[in-house]
Amino acid sequence: MSNNEIAFFIGLFGSIHCVGMCGPLAFAVPVAGGGKWMLVWDKLVYNFGRTISYTLLGLLTGLIGKQLWLSGLQQWVSILSGVFILLAAATRIFKLSVTKGQLAAKLLAPFNRLLGYALTRHAGHLAIGMLNGFLPCGFVYLALIGAVNTSTVLGSAQYMFWFGVGTLPLMLAATISSGFAGPVMRRKFNNIVPYFMICLGLWFVLRGLSLDIPYLSPSQNMVNGVCK
Repeated sequence: MSNNEIAFFIGLFGSIHCVGMCGPLAFAVPVAGGGKWMLVWDKLVYNFGRTISYTLLGLLTGLIGKQLWLSGLQQWVSILSGVFILLAAATRIFKLSVTKGQLAAKLLAPFNRLLGYALTRHAGHLAIGMLNGFLPCGFVYLALIGAVNTSTVLGSAQYMFWFGVGTLPLMLAATISSGFAGPVMRRKFNNIVPYFMICLGLWFVLRGLSLDIPYLSPSQNMVNGVCK
């Protein structure tokens, strides 16, 4: 499975979580008149705005990842990424609380004001979607960890683009139907998510160990030459 395919499935599986976290914001964006097709177009533009932001984040992450790869640290980056994902999964499984603190709220305050201003001033679905794409989100962080493991800036941007595309089907359906995934469905899915994260974390660790196992843990030569 390629990096872009993994990114797509992270977005696809994570989109149920996105509906619960970002759905209310998407529902709050005013819809212009023009019938059902205009509604579909507006929500599509909104989700396209999110994907643009994810791609920009991928570009920034790729600049960091490229330097790490050039420094010969790609194996350690992959292993540490996997460990972080496994720790995040453990906090969900064992329901360990992570205190966000007042500092995070202060840092997000200007962004929240900007988002509120955009909503009240009817800035449009594209602009609000792009702002939404920069909101702190666990699944976006998960995708960025994967993006930093790509060897090029373009590869990182493509990774985040396909992550955004993966979130699109369910988010589009939810914003059009005003709640495609109900709270019970989201709660059940959230119970499955940590085990998906464990699989992903183990894959990153094994990939970094370069055990010469095709596809699962290729040798260092294969990582640098073919299986990027």
